[in-house]
Amino acid sequence: MNTQPTLAKEGGNTGTTGDSQQSDGNGLKAGLKNRHLSMIAIGGVIGAGLFVGSGSGIAAAGPAILLSYALVGAMVVFVMRMLGEMAAARPSSGSFSAYADQALGRWAGFTIGWLYWFFWVVVLAVEATAGAKILESWIPAVPQWGWALIVMVVLTATNLASVSSYGEFEFWFAGIKVVAIAAFVVVGLLAVFGVLPGSDNPGAGFAHLTDSGGFFPMGAGAILTGVLMVVFSFMGSEIVTLAAGESEDPQRAVTKATNSVIWRIGVFYLGSIFVVLTLLPWNDKSIVDKGSYVAALDSIGIPHAGQVMNVIVLTAVLSCLNSGLYTASRMAFSLGQRGDAPKAFARTNARGVPTTAILASVAFGFVAVFFNYKWPDTVFAFLLNSSGAVALFVWLVICVTQLRMRGIIQRESPEKLVVKMWLFPYLTWATAAMIVFVLGYMVYDGGSNREQVVLSLLVAALVLAIGLVKDRIQKSSSELEKI
Repeated sequence: MNTQPTLAKEGGNTGTTGDSQQSDGNGLKAGLKNRHLSMIAIGGVIGAGLFVGSGSGIAAAGPAILLSYALVGAMVVFVMRMLGEMAAARPSSGSFSAYADQALGRWAGFTIGWLYWFFWVVVLAVEATAGAKILESWIPAVPQWGWALIVMVVLTATNLASVSSYGEFEFWFAGIKVVAIAAFVVVGLLAVFGVLPGSDNPGAGFAHLTDSGGFFPMGAGAILTGVLMVVFSFMGSEIVTLAAGESEDPQRAVTKATNSVIWRIGVFYLGSIFVVLTLLPWNDKSIVDKGSYVAALDSIGIPHAGQVMNVIVLTAVLSCLNSGLYTASRMAFSLGQRGDAPKAFARTNARGVPTTAILASVAFGFVAVFFNYKWPDTVFAFLLNSSGAVALFVWLVICVTQLRMRGIIQRESPEKLVVKMWLFPYLTWATAAMIVFVLGYMVYDGGSNREQVVLSLLVAALVLAIGLVKDRIQKSSSELEKI
């Protein structure tokens, strides 16, 4: 039996076999090992946002932020289950964009594919700048822009080398994040119950969850405010379904990642935030001033807690940069295969690397980094806000696509439905409704949230219009050829 995965060209074209030893210059290479996919799956939902942004969420909602994380976590679990169902049946480098193409139409795959690419190339600039700030604080002789350039060049070279190089880097980056958070949870819980030797924390048990104004000190409505603040720290969990197309056993990798997403979110997100809230009162000023994790480590008496967290945050930033470049390039590759991007994007070298797609993605990333330094409050702020709600758009499209794809898969290859969405179609509809509600609440909430939704919708409308015009032109050309 041939166990090598077939990397089908999306949109109904003939496929290209991804051989782990060679590439014919027209397809990706199955260079990711199962251990790579497993660690990408485990660490994929852990971004710098969890370490850096959680303090603001705690300040806004108090202990009730746990419910905000639980709500968003449940939404991500359901979206990943839907995506896992489609990806296990049809592994693809374009993932949800390719499935939207097949289930909803070329316009849908074109629109969501380019929006997702745009989101990640903007993220490249954000993470490169964040990493550069940390590195400059350690070695100020190199200017911040110099560090940003060095980081981008190194990770571009890694992605250009081979897909296995990306997998190996991400394996270690994700591994450091996983070990760090697991150790934080274990050590923190020991301190919470007063059994950690040498701890400076009084070990108040669960008292801090209610001793400063109760569990809902800012009111129950603060849960929704918390949702808006934490939702974007979950973006990236879908990366494993794109990477599965270049793995040794795509179906097994996707199934394993989908089944493990519940405990990953439970331990890494809910577990770590729970530890912070039980070590310190939610309104302790140090949570915002120092960051939630640094404040928690300081309360235990961990020496040099700030520098320890800087190392971990830098790892998370490099991981996000590495995966962001990989994800953007693979989406560009998939769009090129389907004729929705220049054909050069779909070409691979002898190592199965889509060189042009990578270079085009990183080029936009470099331009965005320049905008961030030159016009941070105008041009770059526009880029940032206009991509801010794309994560929610992607999740919504996954819901709608899965409603259609289930029927297609059942008709064409029912034996491939090895991962199934729970309570279909009711839970799919409920998840879609929750996402629409969050988007609506962002508009109602006003401020930067409203700006993100409005600008993201404007950019989405522009891309959609281009996609519809392109589709109409292609159909007209096809009809003329028949005549």
